Amino acid sequence: MLTTEFLNIVNAICPDKEAVVFEGQRLTYAELNQRANKLAHALTRLGVGQGDRVAIMQVNTPQVVESYFATAKLGAIWVPVNFRAKAEEVAHMVKLAEAKVMMVGERYVPLVQSVHSNLTSLHHCVSLDGPTPDMQDYEPLLCGTSEDEVNTEVPETDTTILMFTAGTTGLPKGVMLSHQSFGLYVLNNVTPADPEAAEKNILTVPLYHVAGVQAMLAGIYGGRTLVLQRQFELPEWMAIVQREQVNRAMLVPTMLKQVMDHPDFGQYDLGSLKVITYGAAPMPLEVIKRAIQLFPSARFIQAFGQTESASTIMILPPDDHVLTGTQEEVDKKLKHLTSIGKPMEDVEMKVVDEEGNEVPRGTPGEILARGPRVMSGYWKNPEATAKTVRGGWLYTGDFGYMDEDSYVYLVGRGGDIIKRGGEKISPDEIEACLTSHPKVDEAAVIGVPDPDWGEVIKAVVVLKKGQQAQPQELIEHCRVHMSSFKKPESIVFVDELPRNPMGKVLRRVLREQYGKGELFAKR
Repeated sequence: MLTTEFLNIVNAICPDKEAVVFEGQRLTYAELNQRANKLAHALTRLGVGQGDRVAIMQVNTPQVVESYFATAKLGAIWVPVNFRAKAEEVAHMVKLAEAKVMMVGERYVPLVQSVHSNLTSLHHCVSLDGPTPDMQDYEPLLCGTSEDEVNTEVPETDTTILMFTAGTTGLPKGVMLSHQSFGLYVLNNVTPADPEAAEKNILTVPLYHVAGVQAMLAGIYGGRTLVLQRQFELPEWMAIVQREQVNRAMLVPTMLKQVMDHPDFGQYDLGSLKVITYGAAPMPLEVIKRAIQLFPSARFIQAFGQTESASTIMILPPDDHVLTGTQEEVDKKLKHLTSIGKPMEDVEMKVVDEEGNEVPRGTPGEILARGPRVMSGYWKNPEATAKTVRGGWLYTGDFGYMDEDSYVYLVGRGGDIIKRGGEKISPDEIEACLTSHPKVDEAAVIGVPDPDWGEVIKAVVVLKKGQQAQPQELIEHCRVHMSSFKKPESIVFVDELPRNPMGKVLRRVLREQYGKGELFAKR
């Protein structure tokens, strides 16, 4: 099924249901579809046709949703640009995509103007927030265009979104995701729209990220009301949930922790939340245990995936978050809460060693995935594609192991695994041990070059507010609870950890800052 059919179907059965709520603006499904059609006709006037690329750089607004469906209706390819990217990265993405049209939010106009002269394929820039010199204005562009439905016959295997990776190891790569990539997930996991049902989904994950797009498409197909927030900000997020009586939310672990830690948390009524999905970064056990207690009316779901897999390929369902039963059953569920769940039904998964051989259960290796939702490749980068997709298998770059019950546990990214004296050590395991210390709020672990051991372990630690600690007591805590060779050999205390917009700790930045020089504490 084409993703454009999600909107067409819901518009046909419940046109008057609210589709989008945003800062006082409310659009029904009929209005959303009309505006998407008008924009599609406007893009046609600008020369956009099947297979052409349309870029957009904007925070979460209704225009972003409209631009996706308008582009998809034409059989063109939508290119959401990370609005946190620097000028060099933006120029690289738009130039590589050879975007014909680019829509730009007001705060990003100067940046786009600074690189525009290098973008020879870019024929038109459209200002999303009012008149701007040398740009077309979005709303006048729609005026006078037809509301008639736009139908373009394209195979469901055609690319509908060109989504760029985070670029943590070089310039971002364009991931080609098809209608099928998203359609199969949505059709198999989302209840179709019901004219009698009312459900609201707050969307704060940026729509340049695959998790945001998946949530948007799932919400549309399910006939939910998308409550958009430009960017995640507290306490505005809590105020929106209370005011709109939001039922669903997707949060990365750092967001969930920030919500619960906010001093005004108890002053908001968040009881309307019935489903909280989390993912995109590791979830500390203590954080999810606390969330289960503080949101007793909510069902929790962990979703694991990456851009190359069109988002979710593994899931830890609500039942695994219900901590009831015998002590043995609870202990097993607590263990499962440290996993990333089980592979979804339409996904094959295996764990392999460095030679590509499947390893026994419980043995760490690289996680591979295969299925119809996996990307068709990297845009104009056959070398990277051949390295990442081999024999139909997606080499995720994530390392972990599968237990006897088919739950998968991460041990880190390939480049994050620490090799000390021939032993391969997971930074995630050490971080989990450190955060179990009552004084520690967060921790990140890196390997530091060492002439004797190859690498030694350094931990970068954020203490809880008001706490003080000596490196030695945290090192001793790890020695008691882990094999001795896994304990950190040095500790650095910082106020906060560097993270990307989705909450993942940037170990690359930590290695640049702390990966050289003398150890701060040794044992």
